[in-house]
Amino acid sequence: MTKTTEGLISPLGLRAAALLLAAGLVLGLVARPAQAVPAFAAQTGQNCAACHVGGFGPELTPFGREFKLRGYTMRSGGYNAPVSVMAVASYVRTTKDQTSPPPHYSGNDNTTLDQASVFLAGGLGDHFGGFVQTTYDGVGRAWHWDNLDLRAVTTVQLKGNDVLLGATVNNAPTVQDIWNTLPAWGYPYTSSALTPSGPASPLLNGAFAQTTLGASGYAWINSHIYFELGAYGSPGAVTLTRLGADPTAPGNIKGLAPYQRLAYQTATLGGTAEVGLVGMQASIAPGLDASTGATDHYNDLGLDASFYRGLASGDTLSFNGRLLVERQRLNASYLLGAAARTRDRLTDVRLAASYAFKEGVGATVQYFSTTGTPDETLYAADRTSKPNTSGVMVQLDATPFGQGASPLGPRFNMRVGVQYLAYFTFAGSANNYDAMGGKATDNSTLRVFTWFAY
Repeated sequence: MTKTTEGLISPLGLRAAALLLAAGLVLGLVARPAQAVPAFAAQTGQNCAACHVGGFGPELTPFGREFKLRGYTMRSGGYNAPVSVMAVASYVRTTKDQTSPPPHYSGNDNTTLDQASVFLAGGLGDHFGGFVQTTYDGVGRAWHWDNLDLRAVTTVQLKGNDVLLGATVNNAPTVQDIWNTLPAWGYPYTSSALTPSGPASPLLNGAFAQTTLGASGYAWINSHIYFELGAYGSPGAVTLTRLGADPTAPGNIKGLAPYQRLAYQTATLGGTAEVGLVGMQASIAPGLDASTGATDHYNDLGLDASFYRGLASGDTLSFNGRLLVERQRLNASYLLGAAARTRDRLTDVRLAASYAFKEGVGATVQYFSTTGTPDETLYAADRTSKPNTSGVMVQLDATPFGQGASPLGPRFNMRVGVQYLAYFTFAGSANNYDAMGGKATDNSTLRVFTWFAY
């Protein structure tokens, strides 16, 4: 068997995968009582399963949503160290060798540290809280600032209604959201930069993460209606570079980019259901190039829905989905020769269903599809000049300490898992998408991962 044998895993790959799983499972041989995941869990005195579906983040239970909305201020007991650490490692194999792997990696059968993060997280009194994350990118081999969410909250009575009022300062649109439907905390909850991805995605799907800084105010009315308005801007290129972010991607926002969110949550069918809208509009100088005097304008509008139910057996069931449509006016890119059209469009669909057995073993399946307007310049590498990419991802995972009994104390938690990403179409086609005989299934990927938090 060789590394280029399609659809099979090499003996080297099997050994690497087995080592990753063994590294995680050996920690489960000895157990003693535990409370929950890192700093927030120590602060609340709850085990991980109280706040997170499957006993490990980031998918939130209704209790976890309230904790986040209320500014991370809930506390049980006295002072706890507000510092946490996290690490994710993977073995990654694609069906066919990749022709342009990142530096220091081979075309296939790679084992890597995906990321290692340090968090400062906690609440301060009854009105202030948040978290700051810095991350070492194991594939890019560099540190950068990561997620930031700082909050101030208070509660008031308005005409007989219980209203939670809050304000957030953050650096990634949707990172402040409490539902796991939107991009910042949407499935997959862990991934590797070594996994091939399609040629295009709406900007709200993560292009603004860590390249913007924004503020918004929100209201949570009777624990049913959520309303948020805010705006984002681009820090200076020098500042972003020092923070480890790329200031040229996607470019500099002209002025401010408005952000809107509306959602309704209610108890139904023995669980909790949510439906919502999200929107963001931005004018950008692509690649920081303002020489044309024009900008690219993006209008993202999304619809999302979720459902969570805890079963009498102790199992949990959840659904998360979104439809995101982006309308683009690429005036600057057209003048710069980077786009063949001034008006393009992207439509992105994500549907995921998860089942957690006793908060210890989980299974998730997700369907995804991105389609868009053909553009001979923007998608010049695609034979069809289309960004269309679709497929499914299946994940099986184990979280042995989600409800306690960690061998390394109350702050330790871990997850081990296997993902399989199967592409139906890639870069516009199922076959010969690159005019060189490439198939969408060549990019299908097996990933085995371990995820530790302390």
